[in-house]
Amino acid sequence: MLYVVTGPPAAGKSTWIEAHAKPTDVVIDLDRITSALTGPGAPHWSQHPLHLRVAHRARYAAMDEAFQLLDQLDVYLIHTMPSAKHLAKYKRLQARIVVVDPGESIVMQRIEAMRAPEMRRVATRWYNARRRLPQQATPRPAMEW
Repeated sequence: MLYVVTGPPAAGKSTWIEAHAKPTDVVIDLDRITSALTGPGAPHWSQHPLHLRVAHRARYAAMDEAFQLLDQLDVYLIHTMPSAKHLAKYKRLQARIVVVDPGESIVMQRIEAMRAPEMRRVATRWYNARRRLPQQATPRPAMEW
């Protein structure tokens, strides 16, 4: 089974996965990949463009391989803001989409305390995109659809 976990930065997507994934599952998380590919002492949530470039390539390679194994294991993929193209692919793969959103004020507080300031822009973009969805199409927080 493929679980696509989405939500704004600092919403708790990784925490949700930690509560649900088993040690035998595959977890594809750009933050974890970036951390694994950077040197000692690098920030846990590194947003350096060159680090992200390498991490994105590794993430897409991991996704391609993991998607071929969905009949053998569960895959948890963090995708903050999947495009329509990605959502269509996830639908073809019969993914469960999980939206993790504790609310905008909590997210902004967490970003202020734990993340790089530019993550505020990403969170704002995520919430603005949600506000543009028709009311009936807006998934509820921490629900699967």
